[in-house]
Amino acid sequence: MIRVSRACRSELGDPPERGGHVDQPYSLPVLLTVDEAADLLRTSRRAIYAMASRRQLPGVVRIRRRVLVRTVDLLHWLDQKRASSLEE
Repeated sequence: MIRVSRACRSELGDPPERGGHVDQPYSLPVLLTVDEAADLLRTSRRAIYAMASRRQLPGVVRIRRRVLVRTVDLLHWLDQKRASSLEE
């Protein structure tokens, strides 16, 4: 199970309820498919493939013809890309 920081949780939205417990951390797979990465980044599959080919996307793993993205690397990259708020 991967624990997601508060900053990344705000990008993901509210966690799904499990057994009435709302405070449980998000559980994401270690490797995301192109569709899952596109959903997370709110973009298209084509954009994910383009970013991967240009080496703009972190944590890309290629297994034969399949493209996967390491969740930890993607979430860390998103956390670094976020704009700081006035409170920070």
